[in-house]
Amino acid sequence: VGAIVGLVIGVGAAILAYGYGLGTLRQPGPGLWPFAVSVVIVVLSVLLLVVGRGLDDSEKFTRSSALAAVGAITFVAFGLLMPLTGFEIPAVLLCIVWLRFLGGESWRNTVVISVLTTVVFYFLFLYGLRIRLPHLIAL
Repeated sequence: VGAIVGLVIGVGAAILAYGYGLGTLRQPGPGLWPFAVSVVIVVLSVLLLVVGRGLDDSEKFTRSSALAAVGAITFVAFGLLMPLTGFEIPAVLLCIVWLRFLGGESWRNTVVISVLTTVVFYFLFLYGLRIRLPHLIAL
């Protein structure tokens, strides 16, 4: 079940990333690295489908297993919201959900880390790597 879920998430993420544009290695588009990560997820999921039955060190699905599903759903929502609202708002919201609701951090830590993480990735992608992302704030 885990391998199939990973496969579905990987294929879905690859499709979304491809829609952002891959560009080239010299001039990467906003979807290149998410696409590369999605391909890795697909390959590992297929590998798990092939050899997974023989493995005996797996974990049982518990109530906390739903946290991973919520994390994946919010990441897909981030990908869908980004073209509509820019990079900044979905990035802050994603960090808040992951830190506060999935990670149990305090509100103070959540807000500080969410804003700082978004600012760092903003400058990294737009100015450091020169990747065109949809964004609301032009600095």
